[in-house]
Amino acid sequence: MEVPLDESLRGEMTRWEAAGLRRTLGTGERSERVDFASNDYLGLTRHPRIIESAQQALADHGVGGRASRLLGGGCILHEEAEEKCAEWLRAETALLFPSGYQANLGVIGALAGRGDAVFSDRKNHASLVDAARLSRARVYVHNHLDLQELECQLARAGSAARRLVVTEGVFSMDGDAPDLVRLNELCSTFDAWLIIDEAHSVGILGPQGSGVWEECAVEGENRLAARIVCAGKALGVSGAFVVGSDELRQHLIQRARSFLFTTAPSPAIAGALIAAIDACKDAEAERRAVCTKAKELAHRLDLTEPRGAIVPWIIGDAGKAIELSERLFDSGFEARAVRPPTVPDGASGLRLVVHCYNSEDEVDALARALSNTNVHVRTARQNVAEDIDRALFVAGTDTGIGKTVVSSLLLTAARRHGPAAYWKPVQTGEDSDSLSVRTLVNATNAEVLPPAWELPLPASPHAAAEDAGIILQSERLEEGLQGLLRTLIDTRLIVELAGGLLVPYHLDPVRMQADWLERAHAPLVLVARSELGTLNHTLLSLEALRARHLEPRALFLVGEPHASNRQTLDRIAHVPYIFEVPPFTPLDQSALEAWCQDHDLEALFRP
Repeated sequence: MEVPLDESLRGEMTRWEAAGLRRTLGTGERSERVDFASNDYLGLTRHPRIIESAQQALADHGVGGRASRLLGGGCILHEEAEEKCAEWLRAETALLFPSGYQANLGVIGALAGRGDAVFSDRKNHASLVDAARLSRARVYVHNHLDLQELECQLARAGSAARRLVVTEGVFSMDGDAPDLVRLNELCSTFDAWLIIDEAHSVGILGPQGSGVWEECAVEGENRLAARIVCAGKALGVSGAFVVGSDELRQHLIQRARSFLFTTAPSPAIAGALIAAIDACKDAEAERRAVCTKAKELAHRLDLTEPRGAIVPWIIGDAGKAIELSERLFDSGFEARAVRPPTVPDGASGLRLVVHCYNSEDEVDALARALSNTNVHVRTARQNVAEDIDRALFVAGTDTGIGKTVVSSLLLTAARRHGPAAYWKPVQTGEDSDSLSVRTLVNATNAEVLPPAWELPLPASPHAAAEDAGIILQSERLEEGLQGLLRTLIDTRLIVELAGGLLVPYHLDPVRMQADWLERAHAPLVLVARSELGTLNHTLLSLEALRARHLEPRALFLVGEPHASNRQTLDRIAHVPYIFEVPPFTPLDQSALEAWCQDHDLEALFRP
């Protein structure tokens, strides 16, 4: 009999709590503690004129939205709020959604689908991440603010029908901002369109608080497709506008499912937004106060200057972040801990938010309280995890298809440009692939690293581990990888995987090799046979990778060249590079060197 649902949920919660990740709900009521946590940057949630406007809307139009707006829901105030927002942001039109999450799902889902590509910063808000995943477009994730990596990804995605570059105006956890001028240039170069979530920049930055895009001096072609204005932050209300062209608005009305299939926001929300936009436009002194005090707090704490109101205090350990938050709470401060999955593993800390109503004395007191904690702090721009892009994983569609030969070729190519090493973390069977690589490329012991596990049974990793009486723990693999990257500074690391892409590491709970790749955001190449039958295996493997938002940098076809298979994969695999690796006779270092001389693999080591 299966475990009852509630018992299973209790077990999950126990594990969640043991990791320091359990959350609890408070009442949300204002306390006597000093607020350094909420997003009410300008204090507009209690603005008398906004409250009065909401009350009047209730009296005139009732409480509820009554239905979807396409079925007669909403009222005239919704259109008035949209017109006022569009005028404020100097756009043609706007469309009001019930929440920022729904707005992001709606606009990305309406603009991207199968055959398209979405490019997303690794630290984008969860709503942008989910929207990209649900769109069914191919998703490319680049390291935070790494526009060089983004440029390479855009260059690889030339076959996509439509390309969307998605970013936040000010990042919600780190408080930094992208170079929107450069993003616009990249979009122009690669025929892409830019979507900006201005949740934490509208109201704080730009003329009259109109956002970070409005303060950019964009020259040449404007590639802005849409801005998302979340009204639950600086505006002090709730809901969100998607701002753009009239054509975009009409498209969203027809195609944005999170708009079509939901009840219109309450008239009170629309009425409050009309007054909130006016109040926000007039709040110049409050905007200056927020930015000045946030910069002062960051300066006092020796942190990177923030772009808006958010100052990240990154500790690393989730338990220590919670403990510090509780200590500050006892000292009279409301400063919340952020932990995974809100932030990446190893990036837990405090998300400090400065408001116009925080006094200079309160900012000073918080800075002194944090300075006295003796907690080691990372800046937001420091890498919390090691640089995964120095590793290149070699995955295969099956076992015995030539991954070790391809790994040897990659090691040969990598050594031409600096230090390089090979690692096969899980070795099954008596034959050692590590020894084969060492022999083929005449490598030193320092260049061929010992496996994390060597299992005698020639079988799938989970079966070989069970036979040896051990459990393969993906956490140990992650720790081992990070340890190697920390130790092997400036070294390129070739990581050969065991068997096929989807072999399991263990079954209870199920953990697949591909799941580790997804968690590691692993740069990889895929190895397949060249012969008859490879099309199905290769395309299924590519589909499995892309379902995990992993995009191979190249496909290696090993065996006698097969012209038809190669031509077909050229047309439908959508992989940047396809290399053919014929049988080498003899298979030795000279043959590998000669092949590398004729094939430039350097691009595979660049993000």
